[in-house]
Amino acid sequence: MPEKAIITCALTGVLTDPRAHPVPVTPAELASSAREAWEAGAVCMHVHFRQQGAGRGHLPSWDPALAVEVAEAIREACPGVILNFTTGVVGRDQSGPMACLRAGKPEIAACNAGSLNYLKTRADGAWAWPPMLFDNPVEKVAEIVAAMAETGTKPEFECFDTGIVRSVAMFVENGMVARPQVNFVMGVASGMPADPDLLPLLLKYRPEGCPWQATVIGRAEVWDLHRSAAELGGHLRTGLEDTFYLPDGARATGNGALVAALARVAGEAGRSLASADEARAIWGLA
Repeated sequence: MPEKAIITCALTGVLTDPRAHPVPVTPAELASSAREAWEAGAVCMHVHFRQQGAGRGHLPSWDPALAVEVAEAIREACPGVILNFTTGVVGRDQSGPMACLRAGKPEIAACNAGSLNYLKTRADGAWAWPPMLFDNPVEKVAEIVAAMAETGTKPEFECFDTGIVRSVAMFVENGMVARPQVNFVMGVASGMPADPDLLPLLLKYRPEGCPWQATVIGRAEVWDLHRSAAELGGHLRTGLEDTFYLPDGARATGNGALVAALARVAGEAGRSLASADEARAIWGLA
């Protein structure tokens, strides 16, 4: 019998403007959206924190008091939920993410495992935004992993290309971490494409025995890759951070609809959904 599938919901993302898209921003909105996702089958919530106040909801926040408020609101709305905090920042200063980890003590946190030229072009070839280096050198990775060890938080390594996947294997060999989670981030324009044919190759290079999932960013193409991940035994993630589109091309009005669609994908692949306690056992959480 195939292992049960764990569904993570990425509730809101980094910079998506709530004035243009239905992303939750306030603690109450995040808790309500998490509840919709929880009822649809997600047992883990990946959380970004946004600045509060009119006209500021598209900007990230690293206020540890806000992190605690958001965490408590989601935990109250979804008793037993697993929380996964973001930690990604451009530049060397990680004091904000580390303060949020120490204050909120999530069971899992994302850890960006390598650097990426974060690029995208428009139809006319112009840059969609100024070319940016998302810099994650080894000393930066080691620092955030050490902070996670303090708080009993398991790292989930975000891998944007195959070299980063192979780097995670070296982190394990080096003793930096043991049995981390591996997250194949696919669909970023300058990273790995959202190509189902690529997924079996990536599995060859992940550290042996490490649980894995696929984060798929895009529109219609994301759903074929979700099906491949489900069929290959991976865990699954969706949410308004990753896509705004349902399998039929309709725009999602919230996270609940995306999770419900992903739960159907899991079922079609013969995978039942893990409860939060089952997910803790599968992921080896304390």
